[in-house]
Amino acid sequence: MIGLRDDTDSILPPVANPSHVQKFAAQLFAEGGWLHEGLELEHRPQQEQMARATAAAFANDEPLLFEAGTGVGKSLAYLLPGIIHAVDQSRQLIVSTHTISLQEQVQTKDLPLCRRIFRSQPELEIYSDFKSAILVGKANYLCTTRLATALRDKQELFSTPESVDLHRIATWAESTKDGIRHELSPPPSPEVWELVNSDSSACSRKHCNGDHCFYQRARTRIRQAQVIIVNHSLLFALMNSGGAAEKGNTRGVLFPDDFVVLDEAHKVPEVATDHFGLRLSSYGMDRMLKYLFNPKTRRGLLARHGGAFEQQLVIDALDASEQFFGFIRDKLLEKHPIVRIRDEGACEPWLDGPLQALAKAIGTLADKLDEGKERDELLDQRSRLKTCQAGLSQWLDVANDDFVYWLERTGRRRTVVTLRTAPLDVAPYLKDQLLSCGTSVLFTSATLASGGSLSPFQKRIGATEAKAVMVASPFNFERNMRVYVAADIPLPSPQEAKLAIQALIDYIRFCTLRVSGGSLVLFTSYTDMRLVADALESDYRAANRAFMMQGEDLSRTELTRRLQEVGNGILFGTDSFWAGVDVPGPSLSQVIVTRLPFDPPSHPVIEARSEWIRDRGGNPFNDLTLPDALIKFRQGIGRLIRTAEDKGVITILDTRVLAKSYGRLFIASLPITEFTRLTIENRERAFLPFA
Repeated sequence: MIGLRDDTDSILPPVANPSHVQKFAAQLFAEGGWLHEGLELEHRPQQEQMARATAAAFANDEPLLFEAGTGVGKSLAYLLPGIIHAVDQSRQLIVSTHTISLQEQVQTKDLPLCRRIFRSQPELEIYSDFKSAILVGKANYLCTTRLATALRDKQELFSTPESVDLHRIATWAESTKDGIRHELSPPPSPEVWELVNSDSSACSRKHCNGDHCFYQRARTRIRQAQVIIVNHSLLFALMNSGGAAEKGNTRGVLFPDDFVVLDEAHKVPEVATDHFGLRLSSYGMDRMLKYLFNPKTRRGLLARHGGAFEQQLVIDALDASEQFFGFIRDKLLEKHPIVRIRDEGACEPWLDGPLQALAKAIGTLADKLDEGKERDELLDQRSRLKTCQAGLSQWLDVANDDFVYWLERTGRRRTVVTLRTAPLDVAPYLKDQLLSCGTSVLFTSATLASGGSLSPFQKRIGATEAKAVMVASPFNFERNMRVYVAADIPLPSPQEAKLAIQALIDYIRFCTLRVSGGSLVLFTSYTDMRLVADALESDYRAANRAFMMQGEDLSRTELTRRLQEVGNGILFGTDSFWAGVDVPGPSLSQVIVTRLPFDPPSHPVIEARSEWIRDRGGNPFNDLTLPDALIKFRQGIGRLIRTAEDKGVITILDTRVLAKSYGRLFIASLPITEFTRLTIENRERAFLPFA
């Protein structure tokens, strides 16, 4: 379950006030306006242009794409008009971001600033009391009703170590304000949390005390808020489960009459691809079945509500699951961790019968119970079993030509098997579920364009008819940035692989140790990153430089925070570090791009989309691979200059920007196009980082 689907009551009372959004946006952001004169904030023409365009889109319920370079101040440009419009019209502004850091910035920095701005002008005072809330998935909340049930039935449900964890949760529940899982440290075990979280029909207004249940209190805050902050993943999960349309509303994406801002919108196609497809794993199947009944511990939902017959059906399903996923792991994924499936019948439907029998038996048990949370929970589990059964059938049939089907082997021991599907083209889904909701949707990011045009992104999201605007960053890149391109590293190829890696090691050692501040080194391959790290870690230790790498003990957020703190650290990162890293000041004085960020052509989604484009007369490289790489490249480069005072160097170690015809597009996408060629012979005198 996703959560909030039972939220059918009216969010905010409807009103018929006129919207002052366009008038006040003009007065706020104009030169000599309320921000400039009243609060002595810098007037930014680009920010004013964005605020006016955003206000018009909100007022007219129209979609808008707006690329705003770093430093434009896009958060205020959509938040101030958005709050004004939300309050005037008693509508809700949904702000969706991709990264936790931007969510935290909006909640802890931008919204308090908006409140201060509103309080600075008598005409705006009415807007200063706006309410905001962060929307997280239902499974992240503790349910006090389910906790009480678990404590009551702990002898049947938990082993001794799990009982200790349960009592730790109960103690925490007495002091926590929000009851969200990430507040509890160390995290609770998944098996225990699964029995006490709110992701169940047992947690509802029918069964829970709204004053005490953390999730029910959160729902109340959501209903009353004018601004709701969410992440892209949850936004699309909620949209996929019905959103506002399921509640019978003609306008709105998640809630009746809402309007939406998608910040960090460059990630939307990727997130949408993930959520409009299927993801079904052996780990998830095992967890779901053992929640019903665990043969080893003799505990689970059916230990309380079922008998030997139902418990044996779970055992049968577990055996069938091991047979099904074991065959896939040992036969289909034996040689490669990712395998595309093109034809039906890749595996026998061993799970179909056992899941169907188990779902039927649980439904029979539920029918014998009176209305209440126990019956609702059984019906929840029956629904989940049916959903899994339908997903398995869909995957095995390989019947939809508009989707790509594949398998993955993941996990630390590479033993988790996941069945995946994804749409070849997400544009129709985005157009239907996001752009055709009768409400305004703003897509904004510092990097939406490819080759200086927003058209590829518009086409990708089904927004070819939407207004699209680009404004440049106000920062002085010519003064504060230098660009270097290595000219003598071998081009990436199997024949030159060893020489290329050795050249990378040599250049990265030279460039990172010549820069006094911090360096972020961006890789496209974890294998390459590990090889370079193994070669250079001792050099950094000898130079007394803090070295950090993705994939070790620390999360991306923690690694970024440490890079900021140490001042001259060196951080190696792959895919997720190309975007969302925000380290202002000298702690990040250099970004090194080791390879241009082309997606691997062999991945099933890229391969299938390339075939799909080719079949329609297109060019997969020009229409898909290159635009995606340009956006990701711009994101990586954008990690360097975060404020007007920042200075630093961009170092590109992929000679394809010089040798290939498409290289000029990467150079053209840099904030400055002047660069210095480096070679082993000239780099000692030519490489001049800022002091």
